[in-house]
Amino acid sequence: MHRILIFGNSGSGKTTLARALAREHDLPRLDLDSITWKAAAVREDLAISMAALDRFMDAHDSWVIEGCYGDLIERAAARCTEMRFLNPGVEACQRNNRGRTWEPHKYESAEAQDRQLELLQAWVRQYESREDEFSLARHRAIYDAFPGAKRMDT
Repeated sequence: MHRILIFGNSGSGKTTLARALAREHDLPRLDLDSITWKAAAVREDLAISMAALDRFMDAHDSWVIEGCYGDLIERAAARCTEMRFLNPGVEACQRNNRGRTWEPHKYESAEAQDRQLELLQAWVRQYESREDEFSLARHRAIYDAFPGAKRMDT
């Protein structure tokens, strides 16, 4: 049974790794973005996102879940068998974000995505200094507290 939880900064490679592991092990995959936003830049109510996460985990014996949301990551950590914390550094994340292809599940057009790039890059630059649920400090605390199989990729 594989229950793999992947988290890190935007652009750290979470989606790429999650897709590869889901293919390799024939696992259902949940991108936490899909249950976190009800509209562009409008966060879904946390209780609704938590319920959606629980439904996904209840529906599958094995899975891959990926995202950057500390509250949801912590919830999934209680049920994962393997944790992967991707922390390649801010510069690598920004480089990856610049090369990212259009994500139609997040943006209505490639142009709309491109208009948000500088805002995203500024947010990524703050990863090490922020103190919110998306921060390095929160991710590291979740990683450090997890007693099971875990790996940090830098």
